[in-house]
Amino acid sequence: MTDNINQKLFDFISRCPTAFHTADTVKKTLLAAGYRELYEYEPWTLEAPGKYFVTRNHSAIIAFNIPKKDFRAFMIMAAHGDSPGFKVKQNPETDSAGLYTRLNIERYGGPIMATWLDRPLSLAGRIVVNDGDRLYTKLVNIDRELLIIPNLAIHMDRSVNDIGKPYNTNVDMLPLMAELSGKKSLMSIVSEAAEVKAENITATDFFLYNRQGGVQWGANYEFISSPRLDDLQCVFSCMNGFMAAQPESNASVLCVFDNEECGSSSKQGADSSFLQDVLMSVSHGLGRSDSEFRTAMARSFMVSADNGHAVHPNHPEYADRIDRPRMNGGVVIKSNANQRYTTDAVSASVIQKICERAGIPTQRYTNRGDIKGGSTLGNISQTHVSLFCVDIGLAQLAMHSCFETAGAKDTEYMTGAAKEFFSSELCLSRDGFTL
Repeated sequence: MTDNINQKLFDFISRCPTAFHTADTVKKTLLAAGYRELYEYEPWTLEAPGKYFVTRNHSAIIAFNIPKKDFRAFMIMAAHGDSPGFKVKQNPETDSAGLYTRLNIERYGGPIMATWLDRPLSLAGRIVVNDGDRLYTKLVNIDRELLIIPNLAIHMDRSVNDIGKPYNTNVDMLPLMAELSGKKSLMSIVSEAAEVKAENITATDFFLYNRQGGVQWGANYEFISSPRLDDLQCVFSCMNGFMAAQPESNASVLCVFDNEECGSSSKQGADSSFLQDVLMSVSHGLGRSDSEFRTAMARSFMVSADNGHAVHPNHPEYADRIDRPRMNGGVVIKSNANQRYTTDAVSASVIQKICERAGIPTQRYTNRGDIKGGSTLGNISQTHVSLFCVDIGLAQLAMHSCFETAGAKDTEYMTGAAKEFFSSELCLSRDGFTL
């Protein structure tokens, strides 16, 4: 089972080189399972039971499963479909020394830049096409080895192996595409892949991506490595748990946001009205009153799913002295005193009980006391939809690397946790939660 689910994970990741492709892959999976697409610019008339989804900006998606009109609450799991890397600028081609054609890029989020060097890369994203009086978008993936960001030889840079070596995005990270005398331009390659005329492409949203596929490895095949495990491992697991669950009393909601890696402050990010808009539209689409909506929200529960840090084999000193998550150790419950994670005693106890009931191990993560650490979408989303929330993830190494590592068992653990969560009859009363 573990080998099979990880191969499915690798296949999923290969179809998701950008957040646009992630949303599209989730959309196609939902359509194949009988979910109906809705549109924000149209009024919703919903049926119960019913299965629906809606996208925003083609890069974020929210799906929901309504078991009955008088459902008690929303059970929400949220992850993000974007990954740190490099975005290609609108005027992409630049020459070098009169010999080469490179691409003009800018950094997106916080990638570990050295890991992008000397790897086969390509680009993917979306284009906007001018078709007479109509503008439309189209996804594009240049599905071949197209680019490399070459290292400078150690003979020319004796500091290349120094710890903390700085990389200049505008100098060191420009990808090589062709000889300057080459006949093919980037836009000609894009237009061929998109099957549209180059002159009809008005703008692009393209990102570099690592072409290397996922692998399962180790003496006992206990590890997996792949691009974009943060956070596609959680997207994949939450999606499959969501689809496998059979809710009875609560409406289940799956969210895949964009732009988490750069702060979530976009119309398709967790710091937008997207989730709140969808939940309100669900309630109103079923004819429920504002009072019924607020009551349901007060009873609701959200899980923010984003990978966390495993104890590093070469640098265990960077982990907390007590909370030391390991790969293959199960679902990680993440806490932070300064609310960079939303977990509190109540929400941690709820998710731990849910995992225990499904036979899934849990472990705790906190930052070392003198290290600030990162944050995720849970606390940001709570400024728009305020409800009980917990931050969880899976333990991994080399977060924000071009090729990350995690435990082979953990994809199955998170999928099982998501299925149990969405199937749970969680109920809030004056005495607390009952499960």
